[in-house]
Formats: sequence, structure tokens, C-alpha cells
Amino acid sequence: MTDVQSRKNPGGFEPEYNDVSFPFPEIPETIEAERLHRKQRLAAGLRVLGRLRLAEGVAGHVTVRDPEHEDHFWVNPFGKNFKYMTVSDLICVDHEGRVVIGDRPVNTAAFAIHSGLHKARPDVIAAAHCHSMYGRTFSTLGQPLKMLTQDDTMFYDDIALHSDGGGAVVLDPADGEKMAASLGDKKALIHQNHGLITVGGSVDAAIWWFVALERACQTQLVALAAGDPIEIPHDLAVAGHQQQGNDLSGWFQFQPWMEELMRDEPDFLD
Repeated sequence: MTDVQSRKNPGGFEPEYNDVSFPFPEIPETIEAERLHRKQRLAAGLRVLGRLRLAEGVAGHVTVRDPEHEDHFWVNPFGKNFKYMTVSDLICVDHEGRVVIGDRPVNTAAFAIHSGLHKARPDVIAAAHCHSMYGRTFSTLGQPLKMLTQDDTMFYDDIALHSDGGGAVVLDPADGEKMAASLGDKKALIHQNHGLITVGGSVDAAIWWFVALERACQTQLVALAAGDPIEIPHDLAVAGHQQQGNDLSGWFQFQPWMEELMRDEPDFLD
């Protein structure tokens, strides 16, 4: 070892490089295990939204498709505080709006919106919607999301705008079908004068997309109020979406919240 090397590394430490493994979503072996897994992630996702104060009053709903009966979905019961949601609180609803498992009512808007999304998109496992402050404020502009920060690029060419029926409570399943048509094959929707809806191949991804989109709306509102923000060029936005806009990335971003809940509030599993 040279004198220069010894001064930089006085203890003579030589690091060892080990193979690292990237975490991937759990794949339960049975239908029953998959159903429980999805319900656990749903309860966790609802608690995250509650912790972040993105749910106000009784509005807001997150659904996850049942792995066996694909025309059924699990959802939070109407009026239950997101911050205290548990697996046993969840109810199962069919595409006709009937509660088939559970003894609490379903939010009519949850059925109207989510049934249309789940029918139109077999690839969608979960969908999230809340009346969050910045999302609903941004929706009043009737404008597409600008690519202002690298975080925004996860939504590049992957977010739709729906202007029909904005401002009225969504109670008709036909309106949900129209929203699904506007969403197309994208993962996020801005419903004018209403708010945000995100979908994903897992509850984890759908929740992350919702929170990230809420923050993107907040960023844009602040930036526009401050001046004339510079947008990210097309090639960099495309690269950003390729790196962080896929479903696995959305799932992975949720995991720190899951770790926090498992440590601080494991009762959500009850």
C-alpha cells in the first residue's frame, strides 16, 4: 500500500462486495392467500392515505379486485376512518353495487367509479381516489399535468383528463364507464372539478401513484404561482417515465410506508 493509499485508508480496510437482491412483490401460492394479501395491502394503503391527510370526511375510496371472483372488488366501508382501517373492516362488492361480504354500506360513488374502471381494465388490480386538496384544486384548471420535475415524469404520456360531469357527485355507473373510457390504457386520470384517480397492478402501486400525483399537482400550482416554470424536454421526460413510471417502481415506492406501518401500527392486519 502506498503512502497516499494509507492516508486515505489508514486501517487498511478492504471492502467486500456482495451480490444484492432487489425485492419483488410477494406471490401467494393459493387464492385464499392472495385474497388475504390484497386485503392487507388495501388496509395498509388506506392507512397511508389517512396518515398523509389525503382523505377528508367520508369521501374517498380504494378498491382491489378479488383474485377469484374478478367481477367483485374489496373496498373501504362508507364512513370508516382511513387511519384506523383493518382487514376485517373491508367489504366486498359486486359490479352491481351489492355488498356480498360485510355488514357495512358501500359509498355509492365508489361503486359507480370503480366498477367502470375494473370492468374496462382487466389489468387493473387496484384503483384509488380521494378528494385531496391539491388534486381537486388542480383539477379546476382543466389543464394537463406539466413535466416540471423529474418526479413528474413518471406520469409522462400516462395521464388523462376527463371533463364530463366534473363537479357533480358521481352516482351513475354510466359516468364511471365514461371515466374509464377517458383513462384508456393510462394509469392516472384528472377529473375536472373533482380530483384524481389512479390505477395499478397492485394496491401498492395505485396508492403510490395517487400520492405522487397529488404532490405533482401541488408542485405545479406552487410553480405557476411563483413564475413561469421551465418544462422538461420530451426525451428526458420519456427517459424518466421508463425509469420510474412502471408498475414495479410504483410498488417499490410504497414499501417504506409498509415498513413503517408494520412497525408502528400492525393492528391493520387484524
